[in-house]
Amino acid sequence: MYLIVGLGNPGEEYEKTRHNIGRIILDYYAKKNKFEEWLIDGKLKAITSDGFVGKNKVKLIEPETFMNKSGLSIKSLITSKKKAETLVVVYDDLDLALGDFKISWNKGTGGHKGLESIVKTIKTKEFIRLRVGITPITPTGKLKKVKGENKVLDFLMKDFTKKDLEILKKAQPKITKALDSIIIEGRVKAMNEYN
Repeated sequence: MYLIVGLGNPGEEYEKTRHNIGRIILDYYAKKNKFEEWLIDGKLKAITSDGFVGKNKVKLIEPETFMNKSGLSIKSLITSKKKAETLVVVYDDLDLALGDFKISWNKGTGGHKGLESIVKTIKTKEFIRLRVGITPITPTGKLKKVKGENKVLDFLMKDFTKKDLEILKKAQPKITKALDSIIIEGRVKAMNEYN
């Protein structure tokens, strides 16, 4: 069984923020693949949805903890390195342009608090990440990166603009195909095809 975790913060006020892109992607993915209705799982401190991709059983998890405690929601499910190999974490990345994405494996956390919590909790970096870009670009295609800790935090906690959401909407079908590819064909093939 694959576990796909969409990182974000719970609550309506965070719903459309850039830091919540993991949850936004998972909501779309669940709908697209006709997964079961989202249910509250008190034990996992998360909302979950189950379904199949091809013949593979998949559980979608959106932690109901705040970002820096994301690992708690998978603590009881990822109990070995072997199980960690079927974990996919979807989250926001400031180093990628809005709508771009990259699949990676066994990398550092890049200072992402949600990822740090997961690595600390499951005691391994050997899991799949699907990093989704949230940074706007200039007309020449350069990233418009925010500088300074407070400005970065402010940027992450702001809602996507209408224009941002349109870019994201166009990217979602491709991101969905990449997730399907990870599950059906394996991470190596998916990385070769989508990176």
